[in-house]
Amino acid sequence: CCALCRGSSAMFYLAAAVSDFYVPVSEMPEHKIQSSRGPLQITMKMVPKMLSPLVKDWAPKAFIISFKLETDPSIVIDRARNALEVYRHQVVVANSLESRHSSVVILTKDSETKILLSEEEVEKGIDIEEKIVSDLQSRHTAFIHDN
Repeated sequence: CCALCRGSSAMFYLAAAVSDFYVPVSEMPEHKIQSSRGPLQITMKMVPKMLSPLVKDWAPKAFIISFKLETDPSIVIDRARNALEVYRHQVVVANSLESRHSSVVILTKDSETKILLSEEEVEKGIDIEEKIVSDLQSRHTAFIHDN
């Protein structure tokens, strides 16, 4: 059954790392780029944003989680909050590139929850993803009961 018929029991965990830009196949050179032609200039296109139609049209009752990774830790929370406001989905898992394996913040419209790995957990080889999935599973269960 599709996500539309599953309603609140459907969960989308949008964890794919993608770039915001790409070079269309139609603009890719067929052969090796020759350095003898001088400096290379590349024009890239914006990747279409799929979160908006997912939330609004394809699965409006589903529990939807997106991720926000930034290289600048000072902007990651604001960017995550902005994503929640713009797309109106349930959760953003926010992290910065330098600490992504040991620290994340799970944001909803009403909350901010830090998830951290202790030094002991790191030594035991625990992945932060285990804690993230556990937290999100609890949130999804509550979401189902509330809807």
